Amino acid sequence: MASNLTERLSRLVKTMRGQSRITESNVQDMLREVRMALLEADVALPVVRDFIARVKDKALGQEVVSSLTPGQVLVSIVQKELSATMGEGVSDINLATQPPAVILMAGLQGAGKTTTTAKLAKHLIEKRKKKVLTVSADVYRPAAIEQLKTVTAQAGAEWFPSAPDQKPAEIAAAAIDHARRHYFDVLLVDTAGRLAIDEALMAEIKALHAQLKPVETLFVVDAMQGQDAVNTAKAFKDTLPLTGVVLTKLDGDSRGGAALSVRQITGVPIKFAGVSEKIDGLEVFDADRHAGRVLGMGDIVALVEEVQKGVDIEAAQKLAEKVKSGAEFDFNDFLSQISQMKKMGGLSGLMDKLPTELAAKAGQADMDKAERDVRRMEGIISAMTAKERRQPALLMDGKSKASRKRRIAQGAGVQIQDVNRLLNQFEQMQTMMKKMKGGGLMKMMKRMGGMKGLPGLGR
Repeated sequence: MASNLTERLSRLVKTMRGQSRITESNVQDMLREVRMALLEADVALPVVRDFIARVKDKALGQEVVSSLTPGQVLVSIVQKELSATMGEGVSDINLATQPPAVILMAGLQGAGKTTTTAKLAKHLIEKRKKKVLTVSADVYRPAAIEQLKTVTAQAGAEWFPSAPDQKPAEIAAAAIDHARRHYFDVLLVDTAGRLAIDEALMAEIKALHAQLKPVETLFVVDAMQGQDAVNTAKAFKDTLPLTGVVLTKLDGDSRGGAALSVRQITGVPIKFAGVSEKIDGLEVFDADRHAGRVLGMGDIVALVEEVQKGVDIEAAQKLAEKVKSGAEFDFNDFLSQISQMKKMGGLSGLMDKLPTELAAKAGQADMDKAERDVRRMEGIISAMTAKERRQPALLMDGKSKASRKRRIAQGAGVQIQDVNRLLNQFEQMQTMMKKMKGGGLMKMMKRMGGMKGLPGLGR
């Protein structure tokens, strides 16, 4: 949806560049493009109709200020209405109850409920400082219980054991009793899913809801489902008093219709979005920011957050002190910078959050080449001995440097020219670091916000 809608609107803005005011005609042109983009993205037809009507109503009554073109004004209206359709702003999770706050996870099999349960546990531990317990009430798929045990451990939460021969109601009663006796703040209950909606599934989850009385009932839905997500959302909405939606696989190659459809169909806010397969790949959903992404405006806030999350401030300070003391910047330090960038999602991960125009200028082919170059550099450094990493001069001076380079090239599976290229890049980095001696590096870091978000310094 994002690329399609962005492309159509960009074309429209260019064609309207010479027009001085908004008219019935150019509004119709824009709405035709938007309608086609939304339908191709598998957005539900009732949602498309409502969205188009709202945009038309707002656009025809809109004045164009001298600094803007009609196309820019129309795109601004579309962005606001996209945000409104997805819920406007952020809707936080509600934990205002006597502990343990029970959160029930509902959805079809394959939507990512189990993984999302663990991701949410990690979010609550790190962002809300809560003591979290998870339990699986999925007795039909033994692998689901073991999967939850594994991902819960990765999240740093505690797992309550359950078994396939138990009844879901029995598991729920035991888990909530354990949570109360051991003073857990939150109990996350992963429920059974099916490949399709059926009466048995709905009856079971309805009974669990009545028994647990959860403070949050979250509907987990695959963002790649498109129109099918709407039918699933309707069924769960009719069965349960849903309080929020979690969109998974929002980073996938999806048409994206679910993000627009599910909010309107369920009438509840989208609270979280799964943005990667990693255990920390869950974001609080911000409708305004997502609307910006859809329209190719990027998400600079997410970019900054990604950088800040990946940066190890303590390690950055140690590197600063090392440079300040006069110690040489070595290949271990160089490798740590590559590792740092990978933690932030690599070049392509960071590019995804830039506005479309900037990303386009860089070019996907250039990004792919840069990613390959980074992997090659990593391989070359890994082929060095520990002594060579600590003493770069061994590869730049002395009689044995040629044989060392040949050995490293062979070990990394590259040409000697690639090794020489890396050494030149390293030498440039080393020269820059020497110029930072005497506190220059720390001053630079402070200017960039107390070292927060500095991509070049890390673990």
